[in-house]
Amino acid sequence: MNDDVHVVCAGCNTTNRVRRERLAAGAKCGSCKSALFNAHPYELTKDSFDRQVSSNDLPLVVDFWAPWCGPCRSMAPAYEEAAARVEPRARLAKLNTEAEPEIAARFGIRSIPTLIAFKNGREVARQSGALDVGGLQRWVESTLTL
Repeated sequence: MNDDVHVVCAGCNTTNRVRRERLAAGAKCGSCKSALFNAHPYELTKDSFDRQVSSNDLPLVVDFWAPWCGPCRSMAPAYEEAAARVEPRARLAKLNTEAEPEIAARFGIRSIPTLIAFKNGREVARQSGALDVGGLQRWVESTLTL
């Protein structure tokens, strides 16, 4: 088993090779020096989405949301806490469907919030509707077998 994993920096989109045992030990981006993990979901845009999905060796869960959506806003604190619980075994990110409608359309997002789990660049699971922090953590861990 390879002890290195590729982790794409949320700040500058640089792909970093990190020793697996160093993931939880404050790994930093080799380019911009930002922490690769900060226990918070990060925002995706059309410029970062494809690289984040395809170049991360770690599983990625994306919350498709919108600022006007009540269930999205109510789930946000739980999603934040879930990110702290599952990093660095998985990464959690958010995509604003209002700002990036073409990506939402590409994935057929019809209701929000919708969570999509990606592994090895492919969609492996989807969940529509708001979840509490326990439900989020269970869904992420069972879907991605963490």
